[in-house]
Amino acid sequence: MHSDPPTDPIDPFEEHDHGACASHALEHALQHSEETGVRLTPVRRRALEILLESHRAMGAYEVLERLVADGFGNQPPVAYRALDFLVENGLAHRVQRLNAYAACLSPERDHSPVFLICRSCEKVAEAESPELRQALRTLASGSGFRIERTTVEVLGLCAVCAAAEAATEASSEAQP
Repeated sequence: MHSDPPTDPIDPFEEHDHGACASHALEHALQHSEETGVRLTPVRRRALEILLESHRAMGAYEVLERLVADGFGNQPPVAYRALDFLVENGLAHRVQRLNAYAACLSPERDHSPVFLICRSCEKVAEAESPELRQALRTLASGSGFRIERTTVEVLGLCAVCAAAEAATEASSEAQP
C-alpha cells in the first residue's frame, strides 16, 4: 500500500502522527530497495526502524546497542555499515554536530536539508531551503567552485524547550 508523500518535510517540533511519518519513510525505503536493486538486509532495515522511532539523531553506538539487543552482531562495523548504507541511499542523514544519524523524513526529494537541532531535547528537523541552496550556488560560482554536497546545521531551541527555559528563568528571577 503506497501512501502519498508528504507535501512538506515533517516538522518534529510540531504535533503530528509520528507512526504515519515513520511508516511512510519505511515504505519508501522498501520501495527504493526494490526499484534500485539494493538489498535492505534485516540489519539495515532494523537500523532504519531504530532511527525512525523518534525524531532524534542517534549515535552509531546507540544504534549498535539496540541492534545487539535485537540479536544482530555486537561489533561496531555492524552498525556503521548499516548506517553508511542508509546515508548512501538517501534514507538517513549524518548530523555532524551531534556525531549522529537521523532518518530522512522526506526521502522522495533530491534535497540538501538544513538541520534544525534543538540543543535541549536533541530533536532534529529537516527543513528545506531552496533560497539558501541558491545563495550558496551563487556564492560558489563567483569563484568557480562547484558544490558537490551541502550540509547546514542550525543549533538552537525548539518552541517547547525555549518556553521551558524561559519559564525556568522567570521562576529563578522571581525568587529572592
